[in-house]
Amino acid sequence: MWPRIGGLRTLALGTRGELRANLNALVLAGAKTATAGLLTEYAEEGEELERVGERLVLVDDDDRLTGVVLITGVEVVRFADVTWDFARSEGEGDRSIEDWRAGHSSYWARVGTPVTDDTEIVCLRFRLLPTDDGVLSS
Repeated sequence: MWPRIGGLRTLALGTRGELRANLNALVLAGAKTATAGLLTEYAEEGEELERVGERLVLVDDDDRLTGVVLITGVEVVRFADVTWDFARSEGEGDRSIEDWRAGHSSYWARVGTPVTDDTEIVCLRFRLLPTDDGVLSS
């Protein structure tokens, strides 16, 4: 299972280190409002898919709160069917859907999970919430 903070599931973007720090900074700046994951990771971790309206704690390398996001969309699609609209929402500077596919394919291969056109991808959309309004107290 994924770690919990204040009863909420955590969202750990990318891999520890510079990548996670950069992705978190994009979320906090409002540039990144989506992220993609592998459906197989949910089964491996015994986790259910996120649901619209769920809050997740964005964490740093030490699993400390960096921010809180509200899930606004959840969709499972084939890797080949991820749309440019979604890819752009990831805010990582890709210039085309081909750039997005190449970058994500390379990333997943580096972390030991190569993808094909048929690999099922979880496409999450979210928005950053203020963290000073008691969102962790419920």
